[in-house]
Amino acid sequence: MKDLTKKKRLSNQAFIDVSMLLILIVFYIVACILVPTMFSLQNVMNIISQQSYMIIMGIGVTFLLITGNFDLSVGSVAAYAGVLMTWFCQNNDPNATSSLTTGLGLNYWVALLITMALCVLIGLINALFVVKFKVASVIVTLGTMYIARGVAWVVTEGATRLQGLPDSYGVLGRFQLFGTIGLPVVLVVVIVAIGMIIEKKTNFGRRMYLIGSNPKAAEISGIKTNKHLTILYIVSAIFAGIAGVLLSSKFKAGRANMADGYEFDVLVATILGGSSIAGGFGSLTSLIIGTLILGILSSVLNQLGAPSDVQVITKGVIIVVAVLAQRIAISKRKS
Repeated sequence: MKDLTKKKRLSNQAFIDVSMLLILIVFYIVACILVPTMFSLQNVMNIISQQSYMIIMGIGVTFLLITGNFDLSVGSVAAYAGVLMTWFCQNNDPNATSSLTTGLGLNYWVALLITMALCVLIGLINALFVVKFKVASVIVTLGTMYIARGVAWVVTEGATRLQGLPDSYGVLGRFQLFGTIGLPVVLVVVIVAIGMIIEKKTNFGRRMYLIGSNPKAAEISGIKTNKHLTILYIVSAIFAGIAGVLLSSKFKAGRANMADGYEFDVLVATILGGSSIAGGFGSLTSLIIGTLILGILSSVLNQLGAPSDVQVITKGVIIVVAVLAQRIAISKRKS
C-alpha cells in the first residue's frame, strides 16, 4: 500500500503547478472584488492579449532556465527586431526630408526573413560566449541586451520610425480571429502546445532537465550539452524577434523603447510560476501561470491608480513571497 501511495503522489513540479494554479484563481477572485470590471470577458481577453507577447518571449527563457542558464536579452531583441523590420519595410524615398521617413523598401516577407536571421545572430553570439568561452549566461546576455537595444536606438535615431510603411505592415499585429482573439494569442496556443510536447514527451525535453540538474553528469552520459544550449539560445532569440515584429506591427511603428523591461518581467513571471533559477526545475505551465498573475496584478494596480514605483515594489514583494512559499512547500513535502 505504501508503494502505491508513493506512485500516486504528485511530482514536485506538478505540485507547484497545481498550487500556483489555485493561487492564480484565488488571486483573480480577489482582483474581481477590488476591481469589479476585472470580471468582464473583455478585460480577461485584454490581459491575455497583453501578456501573450511576454509568453512568446518567455518560452525560450523558460527552457534555458530549466538548463540553469539565463537570457536577459529578450526584451531588447524584441525592440531590435521591431525596429529593423520597420526600417526594412519603409519606402525607399530618395527625396525624403528626414532619414526617419525612409527605409530600404523591402518586401514584407523578405524583410521578415532578414530580421529573423539577424535575431538568430544574437542567439549565436549568446551561445558562443556561454558554450565556447564558458562566460556566465547572466553576463553574456546582459551584454547582448545592451547591444541589441543600442542598435535599436541607432536605427531610430532616438525617435520613432512610423512613416512610409505599407498598409499591409499592420495586418499581422492587428489581426483578430472571431473579432476578439489576436494573432499573438493564437500563436501562444500553438507554440505552447508544441513546447509542452517537446518539454514532456521528447528526449530533447528530458535532456534539458538533466543538463539543469547536473551538467557534468549529463555530459558523461553522452548528452551534447553545447549543442542543446546553442539551439535553445537561437530559439529564444527567434521567439523574442517574433514578439518584437508583432508588437511593431500592432503599433505600426518602430520604437527603440519597445518591450523595455520585458526581459525582467519574463524572468519574474517564470520564477513566480515555480521555475528555479538553479536549473532542473520548471515548465511552460509555470510561465503561463506566472505571466497571468503578473498581468492581473498590473491591471488591478493600474485601475486602482497606483503609481509606477508602487507597482514595481509590489511586484518585488510578491516574487520574494512566492519563491519563499514555494521552497517551504517543497521542503515540507520532502520531510
